[in-house]
Amino acid sequence: MQTASIFSFHGGIHPAENKAQSLQLPLGRPSLPSELILPLGQHIGQSSRPLVKVGDSVLKGDAIAINNGFLSSFLHAPTSGTVSAIEERLIAHPSGLSDLCIILTPDGKDTWTTLEPLNNWQDISKTDVLAYLSEMGIIGMGGAGFPTQVKLQGAHKNPLTHFIINAAECEPYITADDMLIREKTLELVLGIEILQHLVEAENVVIGIEDNKPTAIAALKTVLTQRNSNIQVAVVPTKYPSGGEKQLIQLLTGKEVPSGQYPADIGILCQNVGTCVAVHDAIKLGRPLISRFTTLTGDALNAPQNVEVLLGTPISHLLDYADANPNALHRLIMGGPMMGYTIDSPLVPIVKTSNCILAASKKELPTPAPEQACIRCGMCEQACPASLLPQQLLWFSKSQEFEKAEHHNLFDCIECGACSYVCPSSIPLVQYYRHTKSSIREAREANVKSDLAKQRFEARKARQDAEAAEKEAKRLARQKAAPSKTTDAKKATPAKAAPAVAAPASDDSKKLKVDIAIGKSKLKKLQKQLLEAQENEHVEDINSLQLQVSDQEKTVASLEAQLANVAQAAPAAEATPAPANDELKKAKIDVALIGVKLKKLQKQLDESPDDQELKDKVAGFEADLKAAQAILATLGASAPVASAPKAAANDDLKKLKIDAAIAKAAVKKVEKALKKAEEINAPEIDAIRQQLQDAQQRADELEKALANPEAATQTAETTTAKAESVADSADADAAKKRKIDLAIAKAGIKKAEKNIQLLKDQGKDESEINASEWPKKLIEAQEKLATLESEQPTPATAKTETKAVPAEAQAAADMDLATQIKKEKIAVALAKAQINKLNKRLENSPEDTNSIRQEIDAAEKRLQSAEALLEKLIHSQTNMQENR
Repeated sequence: MQTASIFSFHGGIHPAENKAQSLQLPLGRPSLPSELILPLGQHIGQSSRPLVKVGDSVLKGDAIAINNGFLSSFLHAPTSGTVSAIEERLIAHPSGLSDLCIILTPDGKDTWTTLEPLNNWQDISKTDVLAYLSEMGIIGMGGAGFPTQVKLQGAHKNPLTHFIINAAECEPYITADDMLIREKTLELVLGIEILQHLVEAENVVIGIEDNKPTAIAALKTVLTQRNSNIQVAVVPTKYPSGGEKQLIQLLTGKEVPSGQYPADIGILCQNVGTCVAVHDAIKLGRPLISRFTTLTGDALNAPQNVEVLLGTPISHLLDYADANPNALHRLIMGGPMMGYTIDSPLVPIVKTSNCILAASKKELPTPAPEQACIRCGMCEQACPASLLPQQLLWFSKSQEFEKAEHHNLFDCIECGACSYVCPSSIPLVQYYRHTKSSIREAREANVKSDLAKQRFEARKARQDAEAAEKEAKRLARQKAAPSKTTDAKKATPAKAAPAVAAPASDDSKKLKVDIAIGKSKLKKLQKQLLEAQENEHVEDINSLQLQVSDQEKTVASLEAQLANVAQAAPAAEATPAPANDELKKAKIDVALIGVKLKKLQKQLDESPDDQELKDKVAGFEADLKAAQAILATLGASAPVASAPKAAANDDLKKLKIDAAIAKAAVKKVEKALKKAEEINAPEIDAIRQQLQDAQQRADELEKALANPEAATQTAETTTAKAESVADSADADAAKKRKIDLAIAKAGIKKAEKNIQLLKDQGKDESEINASEWPKKLIEAQEKLATLESEQPTPATAKTETKAVPAEAQAAADMDLATQIKKEKIAVALAKAQINKLNKRLENSPEDTNSIRQEIDAAEKRLQSAEALLEKLIHSQTNMQENR
């Protein structure tokens, strides 16, 4: 056993200890209560999910709730009995609100389930040990309730120099850890050795205040007997020496930088209660179902420490300690400095309950009324975090949240030292808590607002695209309908043999069905993803995003296979006598209108009083009759053309659609010009020029329709030339992109090599960060990520935009809009996840490196998504300008 060096920290106070009252009696063990109330949220993070239902019988130690996400924990039955209810009950929380709880009625037998200790913990992987601790429901028992396996996972972010066991217990009245060390000294040391095996720290130090001589002596005796290298550091009694960052400064002389966590400087802390719980789980196979709790205060006739089952109502403990109801003024969960008042004695004991203070009015009188600040500076002298409490108070009162954050508000550990010494009786900590809560709410509101904005923009873009597509189809049908009737009347039966349609390919049909099913599944997953984003379920969002990406790849693969099948079709099958295109289109129109009519009629059956639906149904019925009449006319005439080429027929159709769209564009610009002239808008000249261009485009398409063969030859010649030039440009662009990727990778390797060289030379972290290489490494990584996320933009984009028919343009627009929507959602998701992770880090006084790693990964995803989104928007703008 060794003795560690002792340092000091700024500030601190010396309130009356009041610890002797609860140490007069030996450890108590209360009887079973009539019911156990087990909240599902006894830890930081998501509440657990119940594994039992009402009426189920359970044994002591059975798992009754499972973890529900990364920061969650298991819950076990403290005794054998029956689940009588799963309902809302009051819980131990400053808000005084209720939460979902499992109500267990004991059967009085206290029968254990089969216990399975982890005897081979030294031989199996550390990951398996951590998974076992998670299943045992082990969390930090010092107050925050951080899942132990998560904290230990983050311990390997940096090599650990110190593993600190927090036994300081600095707050007045509380002696639970003191009694735990006395009663379970050997179990504590064995638990520390297990954790040391998992974290592999160079130094293991137990930090304990000098007002616990009995516990210190017991520790030294056991450590000497085991010839252990664990150090015992006896620190002076000063509040709040038990704070994580303050204890680190006391034992190592290192100060945790603002905004960072102990693991960032190679230090990990654990509470003595957690160490004993780890021993009981590994060595005995017992989950966390009980804890040591201090019952103290002048309103109790028998103050003492008790080992109490989780879920025991406080009222049962007050009866056990012989409480005097007439003397009871305030009931506090925790100590007088950092605890909070509870309004009902029906609140249960949870995993983080270390003290119940039943105070009389004389013991904790009503605070004096708040007075004006006299700027004495005593709060600054007492602050252990070296903050400026007076300045933070002004920012909090004036709601200047940005300034409060700039002055490191979130470094406040809410110890209450500033409020304790304030001569004006200002409740400083309450102001800070309110301000922190307001900042967190504002951040959450911003995340929700960003997500809602992205959804609204995506929905509006989709609606605009659908409206434009419907308008184009309507204009095309309107123009085509009269010509069909005229052609049908003029046509006479030809002597040529009727056209024989080519049989459809079985593979092609199957692929089309698979694509339809895949798109339906993709649409369903996207809907679930949006719902998860609205509810901010980060774990579900990540899972659904992966599923959406996989399904998109599947659909794209099927579409590529369909394209290959179509290209591979024999020429003999591609050139049968062409079918009557007008008749075929008429049949398709009838089928489409019939499907839409059936869908509307089904909706009308569900809502028979909806007048809008009735009008739509009537309109579609009229359209169906008109389409059926055209079909009957074309079917009766059955004209057979002189077998024109299929390609020419397709080009003619595309020209007609282009002409219809161009005319619609002219009408739209004319409408805009009319409005601009009415209000004498400054951009009226630009709109007139736009109208002139649109009219010229429409005239050119009308001329092309008048002479379709010449237009087709011209288009083919232009397309061939454009493709030749584009192929060369694409090759140059691909070559340049490969060179850029190689340069970025070489830059990363060079920076990493130089950083490693500085480390080998013995340079510390600050000297390395002061050099140019970390910055160059980050720049090279960002460049590589940007290049990998970018899709090579073909040089043919501008050339093809003008030559592509309207159908292809519409498809390209829809595809590009879909990609933009996807990337906007990815950006919003990354921002939401970063804000969520930052919030978890700010709320947690305990550190986890894995959360830091998640933040880094999310920031990289955000940068990549933003770069790709900017590229897509730029491409969309170019396509619109070129038209």
